[in-house]
Amino acid sequence: MNIKIKLKKGDDVIVLAGKDKGKTGKIVKILPKQTKAIVSEINRVKKNQKPDNNQPGGIIDKDMPIHISNLSFYDPELKKGIKIGYKINNNKKIRINKSSGKEI
Repeated sequence: MNIKIKLKKGDDVIVLAGKDKGKTGKIVKILPKQTKAIVSEINRVKKNQKPDNNQPGGIIDKDMPIHISNLSFYDPELKKGIKIGYKINNNKKIRINKSSGKEI
């Protein structure tokens, strides 16, 4: 199963489904093999961490991966999620907003 991921690291996204539905955040890391992304302050869980040489133990908050299908690119002007398309311009592939046609 090979899903095309149109989102990139650093993109602002809005969550479409799950416990954090409607929240926005920035993509920290993309996991293409699992088709998931880690988004800052989204899908946060408490984890019991054992102490090791460089950090103490205790209960820490950790951002867990969320599936790409539950995320959408966030447009601050429209204040909602949008679909991303591609356009080839001067032999360069650029991402565009499908509804307005503007470059991202």
